[in-house]
Amino acid sequence: MDNVLAAPRLTRAGILFSVIVNYQHYQCLVPAATLAALSHSKDPKLDLLNTYRAFQTKIEGVARRVINAGVAGVPVVVSSGYFH
Repeated sequence: MDNVLAAPRLTRAGILFSVIVNYQHYQCLVPAATLAALSHSKDPKLDLLNTYRAFQTKIEGVARRVINAGVAGVPVVVSSGYFH
């Protein structure tokens, strides 16, 4: 099994990234609006990709918890409601 994850990439909807949960790859999306809300808590001048990188550990951790909770989708959308 290939455990190399693709680099996060910017899309019109936000940042598309992948995580591994229970040895399976999942595509996830953190919407632009969620990233904008996160950036205001750190630095409102950050662009979307740099905001993702600044919060990458937190975003990917939330994505794993959402997947473990049974939330489905392709991609799995990690919206701002999961960060409160």
